[in-house]
Amino acid sequence: MDVILRVKRAALLLSTLLALVGPGGKASAAVPQGVWMVDGRAALQIYDCNGLMCGRLRWLDTPRDARGEPKRDKNNPDPTLRRRELCGLTLLWDLRPAGPDRWEGGHFYNPESGKTYNVVTEHISSDQLVARVYDGFTLMGETKTLRRASPGTSDGWC
Repeated sequence: MDVILRVKRAALLLSTLLALVGPGGKASAAVPQGVWMVDGRAALQIYDCNGLMCGRLRWLDTPRDARGEPKRDKNNPDPTLRRRELCGLTLLWDLRPAGPDRWEGGHFYNPESGKTYNVVTEHISSDQLVARVYDGFTLMGETKTLRRASPGTSDGWC
C-alpha cells in the first residue's frame, strides 16, 4: 500500500512540474507587434496569430519590377503561387512562445530563393528583434537583426 501511495505522489509531482514547464507555462511571451525593418530592404508586420507569432511583408525598397508591375512570388516552388503579389504575403508563421521574449518552431519563407526555412527569434529590446533563420541546424543558419520601423507613405508600403 505504501508503494502505491508513493507512486501516486510521484505521478502528481511529475504532472505538476510538466504543467509548469510545458506549453502552457511558456505562453507568457507577448508577440512584439509592429513593423520591423529587415536589412533596409524590406519590412515585416509582426502580429499575434492565435497566440503564435506571424509576419507579413509590408514594405519593399523596390516594390515594382522593371515593367512597373508589383513584384510577384516568381520563385515559389509551386507554379500556381508564382502570380501572387509579394506585398502583404505572410513570410513568417507558427512561432511558439519558448520563454520570455523568445519564440521557436516557426517558419520563414524567402521569396528571393523560394525556400522555406526554420526560424527562432528573440525580442532583445523595444526596438530590436533578432531572428536566426536556418535549414536543419541553427549552426547552419544566418542571424538577422530587425529594427522597429514606422510605416511611411513611400511607394514601397502596402
